[in-house]
Amino acid sequence: MPHESVVLGAPAAVRTDRTRARARAARNRTLLVHGTRVLLLVGLLALWEGLARAAVIDPFNFSMPSKIWDQITQWALNGTPQGSLWEQVWYTLYEALLGWIIGVIGGVVLGIALGRIRFLAEVLGPYIKVLNALPRIVLAPIFLIWFGLGPASKVASAVVLVFFPVFFNAFQGAREVDRNLVANSRILGASNRQVTLQVVVPSATSWIFTSLHVSFGFALIGAIVGEYIGATKGLGLLVSASQGTFNAAGVYAAMAILAVVALLAEGLLAFLERRLFRWKPADTSADR
Repeated sequence: MPHESVVLGAPAAVRTDRTRARARAARNRTLLVHGTRVLLLVGLLALWEGLARAAVIDPFNFSMPSKIWDQITQWALNGTPQGSLWEQVWYTLYEALLGWIIGVIGGVVLGIALGRIRFLAEVLGPYIKVLNALPRIVLAPIFLIWFGLGPASKVASAVVLVFFPVFFNAFQGAREVDRNLVANSRILGASNRQVTLQVVVPSATSWIFTSLHVSFGFALIGAIVGEYIGATKGLGLLVSASQGTFNAAGVYAAMAILAVVALLAEGLLAFLERRLFRWKPADTSADR
């Protein structure tokens, strides 16, 4: 009997050891990836600093990491010509967030609607394709004329950049829903509204989240471009003002701050996606 219990318990012990080994390998790989990223960034910054100090590249035009850090520190401690640095960051973030939310809602609603209603897709499809073909960045001056120097023109620029990637993903997600699942829902007595809300939207969620990662970056671009053209506050105005005074360090400093904001937003979206899609299996392609 003791011998049989040992034999029966062996597979469970082996599975436990394999699970621990996989978890340990995953942690080691994560540490390796993050460590390599840090080393690559440090190496690039050190190379940039060294080339600028050795005058291999013109430090007036290209600046150097130490001057960029000094500029960020000066803005953080003493403020910018337009006011507090944090006020400029919040102003740009507010415009980008508002434009992103409006663009996402509009893209999801219209994408699901056109994906579900074929007649609507056939009528509006050509118009959406024409609008998507327009260079949307050049709309920023038009929005500035329409809405003035306030945040509305920047929000509008962010909306038009966010809307189309979200719309096309939501549209494709609605079209890719399993037809058997929809048919079974109808057999069980589900109405069109119930099918849309309880079958189509959940099925398209992964498609929609895929577009959210890139769309927030587009929202930041829209806000920055609008501020660069004309604004009273924001990081785009800092870029424009620094360029006007030939302050290369200021231009790079504003870009670095914007990059940090974008990375934080990407991390938050990735966290939310992991929480919402905990049922999805982990990507093991790297281990093969």
